[in-house]
Amino acid sequence: MKKEARLLKEKSLASLTLSVEHFNRPWDVGRTDAVLMLLDHAFEMLLKAAILHRGGRIREPGEKNTIGFDQCVRRGLSTENIRFLTEEQALTLQAINGLRDAAQHHLVDISEAHLYLQAQSGITLYRDLMRAVFGEELRDVLPERVLPIATVAPRDPLALFADEIAEVARLLRPGTRRRAEAAARLRALAIVDGAMRGEKLQPGEASLRKLGSQISAGVTDLEVLFPGIAAVHFVTDGSGAAISLRIAKKEGIPVTLVTDGTADSSVVAVRRVSELDFYNLRFTGLAKKLGVTTNQLSALITLLKVKENEDYAKLILTTWCYSQKALTRLRDALQEQTPEEWWRQYKVRIAA
Repeated sequence: MKKEARLLKEKSLASLTLSVEHFNRPWDVGRTDAVLMLLDHAFEMLLKAAILHRGGRIREPGEKNTIGFDQCVRRGLSTENIRFLTEEQALTLQAINGLRDAAQHHLVDISEAHLYLQAQSGITLYRDLMRAVFGEELRDVLPERVLPIATVAPRDPLALFADEIAEVARLLRPGTRRRAEAAARLRALAIVDGAMRGEKLQPGEASLRKLGSQISAGVTDLEVLFPGIAAVHFVTDGSGAAISLRIAKKEGIPVTLVTDGTADSSVVAVRRVSELDFYNLRFTGLAKKLGVTTNQLSALITLLKVKENEDYAKLILTTWCYSQKALTRLRDALQEQTPEEWWRQYKVRIAA
């Protein structure tokens, strides 16, 4: 092994050990942030070591600095003769990196079960890469005790996300004055969801408020709130020191490589199988499901700017098509006020 690769791998192992040490500490001062930052650093060093070991470069010609996290993932995933990552492994890396960004630069609140999910899936991926790239077993270079220990038996990960949504709903109950805490908890979920969908930017306050409003209104469907998370599942096998936790895409939902240089995007993204499967409602069908007239529906679509949101609508050939998420949004709007009131507001607007 090249000396630089060996030194990077040693540095990576040191950060991994410290990440797990902080996870297992019996007090919480800075614990979550330390786990995420050190785990992210461990992976960046390991990716660079792996690229060098496979004969690749971690510096662009003429550059003094090495490439960043995303470029490491891209080279490990798509560069010929270097490739050592799968698309699902890249999704795990994106989730960890996104959570690290929030911990480093702002606020993020992760439940104990969610933190365990990220730590254990990280250890599993690290173990897989050590074996695939370097032909080494993690247990041979670290003691078996160096792994995340949970005092509560881990639940099914998708049930975990349902619990997270319920906790946000509790924090947002009228009179609780805990909106900042709810936003921090939502941020963690939105980051993981965005990582699955290939979004690089941290979620904005407006998008977090929107999610909070949906949850306060009683929306709990994971597909509606966090479609990226809903598009994958988590595979667990083994027990004790050999337990493994991996992200896997659901059948029929491809993970695709995002074109390098695409603004505000990560390396890979879960994509919809068919646009017509996703945008499966037409105007008249939407009106029937909502129980409104076509005029009232036109008013709702205009006032709520439905056609400006790609999650809700898309012009396919010459026809506007609408998603199930649009149906949910419009139903929520009809809970706020009657179709007649929406129509009245629309007439006032066009008359102005």
